[in-house]
Parts: sequence; C-alpha cells; structure tokens
Amino acid sequence: MMDSNSQTALSNPVDHSAWDALLKKHVNDKGLVNYKAMMKDSVALNKYLDMLSVNVPDEDVWTDAGQLAYWINAYNAFTVKLILNNYPVKSIKDIAGGIPFVNTPWDVKFIKIGDETYDLNNIEHGIIRKQFDEERIHFAVVCAAMSCPRLRNEAYTAEKLNAQLDDQARTFFNDESQNKISKDQASISPILKWYGGDFKDKAPSLREYVNQYSKVQINQGVDVGFTDYDWALNEQK
Repeated sequence: MMDSNSQTALSNPVDHSAWDALLKKHVNDKGLVNYKAMMKDSVALNKYLDMLSVNVPDEDVWTDAGQLAYWINAYNAFTVKLILNNYPVKSIKDIAGGIPFVNTPWDVKFIKIGDETYDLNNIEHGIIRKQFDEERIHFAVVCAAMSCPRLRNEAYTAEKLNAQLDDQARTFFNDESQNKISKDQASISPILKWYGGDFKDKAPSLREYVNQYSKVQINQGVDVGFTDYDWALNEQK
C-alpha cells in the first residue's frame, strides 16, 4: 500500500518552484513582465524549460490537476521564452512574419516536450482545451498581450490549482481595463466570444457566468457586448 507522501510524489512529479521564483522576481501584481530583467535570468528560465521537456505528464499516474498545472505553466513559460527570443518587440503579433509557412507566433514550432515539438496552439487547443473541461484556463494562459489575463506571479500547482483559477477569474472580471461592467451596461473581453463554446455549459448565459465572479452584478435583460483587444506587449514600463 502506497503512503500519502509517495502518492503525492507520483501524482505531481514536476517541481515548478524555479518558474515560481522567476515569476515572483519579474512579474508585478498587475501581471506585467520585466522582460529586460527576465532576459538576464535566461539561464534559470532555460533550465526550467529543459526540465519540462524531459518530464512529460503521465496520464496514468499524474492527477488531472497536476497535468493541467503543468500545461498552463508550460504555455506561459514558453510564451515568455518566445518573447525573449525576439525581444525587443512591441507585440507578440510582430513575431513569425519572416518564417516560411508560419502565419502567426502561435504556429512557431519551438517547444520540445518529450519526443514531440509543439507550437503554442498545439498546447492551448490540442492539449489544454481538448483534454480538460475547464473554461477557467482562459483566465490563466497568457499570450503576452495587455488584454490577456494577468500573468500570475506564482506558478500553478496541483494542490492550489482550483483556488488559483478561481482567483484568476475574479481578478479578470473585476479589472476595469479588461471589462466595463455596471448594473445596466456590460462590455466584456472578447475572449468570452472567441471561446464561447467553452463557456456555454458553465452557466445559462454569459451574463450569469460573469456574475459568478464580478463584484458588480449585471441586471437581467442587459445585453452583454465586447471590448476591443489590446495586443501591445504585457511589459512593465
């Protein structure tokens, strides 16, 4: 019979403390990144990414929370790596224009995990959204744009994942730079329009979904609109 310590070790074998330390050092409370300083810590970042590359989640052993925390951290850390590889840039969308057969930065295949080479789209859509019924990931995966959710300045972990995702959702919907919410009017992030299918089974309407997290409750009958998306780099000024 396996003791509890062994069970925990097997369920979540990856240690994300190196990524956690980098986030605490280079990401502020608004989720903005000091990319210049992060670049000076590239050795530590690369060591963490190498660790991810050789520790592929085992679906038969890892918990779902352990797997999802791994993939969210991987998406965010490799996104930072992509920015650093091309820094300075004003927007992530400025990347990849000169690469043959690559249309967007999310199609750049540079992420080595196990025997596979992925792009960011593969991780977000082919793994995270496909394998996990968890709409709150849209408040956790960060594409390095100002209108993305804040980059959390701590790593996601299996033990804290549910609370972390809830906190990300609450912070996102109560951030006036992301959503304009009053009792009688509401313009919310287009993320909820782009990925509407991920939210449709979570609440009877977008209004009711938002009201789960927003301090200001949108009145019944109010039409919910969408804000414009700011693709400027999520960089500390």
